[in-house]
Amino acid sequence: MSELVCIAFKDSSTADRELNELRAMEKEYVLDLEDAVIVVRDMDGKVHLKQCVDVFGGATTHGVSLGMLWGGLIGLLFMNPLAGLLGSIAGGAGGGAITVAANEHGLLSDYGIPDNFIRAIGSTILPGTSAIFLLIRNFDQDKLSARISQYEGTILKTSLSTEQEEKLRVTLSNKPDSKISKG
Repeated sequence: MSELVCIAFKDSSTADRELNELRAMEKEYVLDLEDAVIVVRDMDGKVHLKQCVDVFGGATTHGVSLGMLWGGLIGLLFMNPLAGLLGSIAGGAGGGAITVAANEHGLLSDYGIPDNFIRAIGSTILPGTSAIFLLIRNFDQDKLSARISQYEGTILKTSLSTEQEEKLRVTLSNKPDSKISKG
């Protein structure tokens, strides 16, 4: 089961730096992210979401390649490989366009952490600050703690055990929680 971790930061750019560090840790197999979203609340109070995980993981590219292979084979069967190849490319491009259009209209936006939940929690951080929302499949807490201790943050919400959450809280700040959340 994946764990949810939401952390707020004192400025609008720390969440991006934190995500870069987490991506490096992911490559080192310290953690496995299922979803990551950065929230920035601008000085006017508007909440902006940045989806950070590729929902399809390259599935569109894979679909076009597979379509080209099958199109070529079917084209060979009917003695017109070029027509089969062109048809498969057109079909793959059409599928990719449908995927992009569906994502732009919000039809695929709630993969992982629901956007409504992110916006609700994101609206509690102060203007000019940021937060990161993580859905983590697996992690090594000791290695993770050692690497993220440079980022002072406040835990907004987690699904971690009480012990794990307290360890994370101590890691993020050795001082009392700072005032970056209004509620």
